[in-house]
Amino acid sequence: MRPPGGALRTFIVTGIALFMVTLDNLIVTNALPAIRTDLGTGLEGLEWTVNAYTLATAVLLLPAASIADRFGRRRLFLLGLALFTAASATAALAPGIGVLIAARAVQGVGGAIVAPLTLTLLATAVPAERRGVALAAWSAMSGLGVALGPVVGGAVTQYTSWEWIFWINVPVGAVLLAIAPRFLAESHGPAGRLDPAGTLLVSGGMLGVVLGLVRGNEHGWTSPQVLGALAAGGVLLAAFIAWELRAPHPMLPMGLFRSRGFSTVNLVAAAMALAMFGTTFLLIQFLQSVMQLTPLQAGVRSLPWTGMPILVAPLTAPLVARFGGRAVLGAGMLFQAAGIGWMAALLAPDVTYGALVPGFVLAGIGMGLFFPPVARLVLGFAPPERTGVASGVSNTVRQLGTVLGVAVLGAIFSANGDMTAPEPFADGLAPALWTATAVLAAAALATLAVPRRLPAHPAPEPAPVAGPVAEPAP
Repeated sequence: MRPPGGALRTFIVTGIALFMVTLDNLIVTNALPAIRTDLGTGLEGLEWTVNAYTLATAVLLLPAASIADRFGRRRLFLLGLALFTAASATAALAPGIGVLIAARAVQGVGGAIVAPLTLTLLATAVPAERRGVALAAWSAMSGLGVALGPVVGGAVTQYTSWEWIFWINVPVGAVLLAIAPRFLAESHGPAGRLDPAGTLLVSGGMLGVVLGLVRGNEHGWTSPQVLGALAAGGVLLAAFIAWELRAPHPMLPMGLFRSRGFSTVNLVAAAMALAMFGTTFLLIQFLQSVMQLTPLQAGVRSLPWTGMPILVAPLTAPLVARFGGRAVLGAGMLFQAAGIGWMAALLAPDVTYGALVPGFVLAGIGMGLFFPPVARLVLGFAPPERTGVASGVSNTVRQLGTVLGVAVLGAIFSANGDMTAPEPFADGLAPALWTATAVLAAAALATLAVPRRLPAHPAPEPAPVAGPVAEPAP
């Protein structure tokens, strides 16, 4: 059944919703220094402001898709949109960092529901012969949201206040909630079983690990609080894996990881997310706090990094055809390692923006080379009947890598420096960047373990109706 008014109306609603949700992945980065000053928080509070959103999104992507298939995709889309909009208003009104973190977590719940359903609803509404064009437009909206996130966040923070990075979601969400019931048709998918036990175990496990990493430097790595959090997180994650291996309807089908290609590609994707998001979290603050750029200037000057994938990604198809997905994926990781390594080598309190530009460009080219082959390889190493699940698993793994990136690189930063002055900021940032460089270089080496050829019956290009696909996001 097509939505009233056809595919164009569906794209209007889903495209704007996707742009809004992906914009929020990075829009907060340029507002972090202002939030730190206004709410009187430190690095730990800023880390949770980012990670509360990402962690909630990561653990709910797959369950949300299953719930939508069972109870109605339009119905759940509206619920997710309402949650995202209400949480945005709450974040804007937050009197302290605790309320802001809680609101960001609810935003993440809404984003986990909305993002995959934008693709599902669009694919359902578009005729098969036009689906390629529709999915290309969907990907463009996602990439545009990511690229413009730091710029929009910087402009809004500079000319109004940080609260408005959240307020701008409210009128957009309200309009979408008003028109979506008329523009979208209801649809359902196969009524798959849910895995509440798995969802709770992975949520608790990741929360414990991140809590321990974030608090380690402040409270001491041998303190009962930190050791207890890390131990509890590790036990819960081990229990999650054990449960998923025997669960009748697992949230994360462990059978997919029996494929060396699928496992390795996802490991590389997690490493990339860890290094690049953790670096972004710290480097954007360096541009403002040490280099004294305004929020807007910092956002614009990050475009050689965040915007480069939009230019490079469309050019990767002939490279993949000529050299294979594994080679292009490895090259992407090497470019990113070279870019971050360049910045780490030159980092100093008096470093100029011009000196960092080659690093930004190299890292951006690497991301552009990364996303197309990783999506193709993830689907290619999965059984054809499980491409939707494999795509959702890949997104979840990458989101969890993002959470760990902010926590791990934040812990390394705190162990070596602080945000009180330019010199200690640079002292903390340099080892964090070198760590990210090492992670990216190791991931490039790991791509050699990816089989050169896809299985004899590779996954076909999917008609995405049951889960999210990998979108370009640093």
